[in-house]
Amino acid sequence: MKLSIKNMVCQRCIMVVKQELEKHNLTAENVQLGEITFIEELSEEQIALLKKGLSSHGFEVLDDRKAMIIEKVKNIIVTIIHSKDDVEVKRNFSDIIAQQIPIDYNYISSIFSTTEGITIEQFVILQRIERVKELLVYNELSLSEIAYKLGYSNVQHLSTQFKKITGLTPSHFKSVKENKRKSLDQL
Repeated sequence: MKLSIKNMVCQRCIMVVKQELEKHNLTAENVQLGEITFIEELSEEQIALLKKGLSSHGFEVLDDRKAMIIEKVKNIIVTIIHSKDDVEVKRNFSDIIAQQIPIDYNYISSIFSTTEGITIEQFVILQRIERVKELLVYNELSLSEIAYKLGYSNVQHLSTQFKKITGLTPSHFKSVKENKRKSLDQL
């Protein structure tokens, strides 16, 4: 049995979900971003208790197939962009999504846009900009290193996109940087 979970965006979220499972004496075969796999079927009562427990931490169990697909898309993008590794420059997110979700990409893109009010590409840009903000705040990498790490063709492309989204240049943001970041689940 699989349950899709909304708002799982990081390793800490996985840890919180595992703790909630332990609290309800439930054993999962696998817990990953956006999904819990159980060996056995859960009773309605167990599911209801788990939903209540997870919602107290800001998570939501998804019942709708379209919502599950959208959450998988978001998790794929967040995992890639917010990983420690460099984003694969030579592969499109559409190819990665199509490879990991065996459904027609045009259908996925259509339901994502309709439900979320933005395209998958716009969501990718928002995630990249949030990652740029994070890396600027840490002040460990130069702007060119950040551009390379996040798969931008050059620093100018990153700077233009950053200013379009935030209204600030990366250097101005770096000098201000007072709580300008959003949590991933608010994007």
